[in-house]
Amino acid sequence: MKPLQLIKRILLYVLAISLLIFTFYPFMYMIGTSFKSMSEFFVNPYSIFPELFTIEHYFSVFDMGLSNYFLNSMIITTSAVVITVMIASLASYPLSRMKFRLNRPLFLLFVAGMMLPIHATLIPIFVLTQGMGVYDTLLALLGPYVAFSLPISIFILTQFMQEIPKELEEAAQLDGANHWKIFWKVIFPNIVPAISTIVIYNFVFLWTEFIFALILITSPSNMTLPLGLQNFYGEFMINVPGLMAALTLASLPVLLLFILAQERVVKGLTGGAVKG
Repeated sequence: MKPLQLIKRILLYVLAISLLIFTFYPFMYMIGTSFKSMSEFFVNPYSIFPELFTIEHYFSVFDMGLSNYFLNSMIITTSAVVITVMIASLASYPLSRMKFRLNRPLFLLFVAGMMLPIHATLIPIFVLTQGMGVYDTLLALLGPYVAFSLPISIFILTQFMQEIPKELEEAAQLDGANHWKIFWKVIFPNIVPAISTIVIYNFVFLWTEFIFALILITSPSNMTLPLGLQNFYGEFMINVPGLMAALTLASLPVLLLFILAQERVVKGLTGGAVKG
C-alpha cells in the first residue's frame, strides 16, 4: 500500500472512530447513569460506568406510571403509522402510475404539506377536537399524527413506485387484473423497502412527539410517553438516574424496530425512495 493511501485510510478510521464516540457517548451516558444511585450521581455525574450497579430506578419508574404512558404511546403511534401506510400507499398508486389532468397538482398539494408549520395548526386543531368531543382522548391525537405523516410518506412512496417497471403492470393487465389487484399483487410487494423506511421515520417522529400531546391531552391516564416524562421532574430536584432509566426504556421500541427493519430501510434508501 502506498504511503499516501495509508495516511488516507488512517485519517478515515480516525474520523469514523471520532464520529462513533461523538454519537454513542450520550446513549452510553444515559444507560450508565440509569444504573447509578442518586448519591453516586452527585459524587461523579459525568462518568459512564457506575461503581455500584442498581436497578431500583427501573422499578421506581413503573411505580410512577411509566407502563401506562408506554402503553398509550404504543397504541397511538402504531395506529397512526398503520393508517398512514395504508392511506399513503393507496394515494401514491394513482399519483405515480396513472396519467390524468390533476396528477401533478395533487402531488404538489400533498408535498406542500411538508412545509406547513405544526405550530400554525395548534389552535384550529384544539378547537376542532373540542367540537368533535374527542378532546383529552387518544383519538384526538390520531388525526394530527396521520395528517402530518402523510406528506413525506406520499412523497417517498410516489418516488419509489415510479421506479417499478411498467412491464410488470402491463403483464398483470394482460392476465385480466384490475387496478385493485395490480396494486395488491404487483405494486405493494415491490414497495416493501419504501414502506419500511416510512414506518421507521414516522414511528420515531410520533413516538417522540410532544407538542400535540401537550395541547390535546390533560388527564394523566391518557398521557403519552414524552408528556408523561414531565412527571419525573420534581419541584425542587430532578431524579436524574430515574429519568435516565425512563428514557432508556422509552428508546427500546425504536431501537428494536430499527434493528429489525435496518436491512429493508437501507434497500429503500438505495432504491430511489428518497430521490428528489
